[in-house]
Amino acid sequence: MLTVFVAALAALVPITNPPGAVAAYAGLSAHLDEADRRRQSWLTGIYVAAILTVFALLGTLILQFFGISLGALQIAGGLVVMHSGFGMVVPRALGAGASDAEKEHAATKTDVSFSPMALPLIAGPGAIGVVVGLAARNPGILDRVGIVLAVLVIAAVIAVLLRYGTPLAEKLGPTGVGAITRVMGFLILAIGAEILVHGLTAALPGLA
Repeated sequence: MLTVFVAALAALVPITNPPGAVAAYAGLSAHLDEADRRRQSWLTGIYVAAILTVFALLGTLILQFFGISLGALQIAGGLVVMHSGFGMVVPRALGAGASDAEKEHAATKTDVSFSPMALPLIAGPGAIGVVVGLAARNPGILDRVGIVLAVLVIAAVIAVLLRYGTPLAEKLGPTGVGAITRVMGFLILAIGAEILVHGLTAALPGLA
């Protein structure tokens, strides 16, 4: 169990990228007040733990049940990440081109903890693929416990970093946060493109 725990932790740290999550969260949560930002930082950690735990325990069965390949999962995740990044690079006026009902709904939708933070930026196709792969190679009960423990450690670290690291962005002011938002949006857009490329390569090996 200890060996699997260490392997899972070592594999998840670079993929979930906790420091990068802080920078992304600073941009995505810039419109939130302090209380909401704190609440959503903890929620992000909880969602990350829940998503990766489910896939660590049932991931293979879930993908098989819906007939979804890992390549397809990566393609979908890459598109969602790219959409989030593009929205940060080229912000639009809230509700532009939408009906009154759509504007009202968009104005009240301020939660970024589940999407895009937990899924797909942190617990995205890469992290899901890691836990599914580890679970497939280590089917024992104690092995699964080791993977879940690694997931919980990663989720706790991310929640703490988001909670106590993000407020530093406030010192930069609106101009500084705006600049960071656009830079991180571009990087997130690139990450999404990379995930999409990996998905296309996995789904269509002839493209490699």
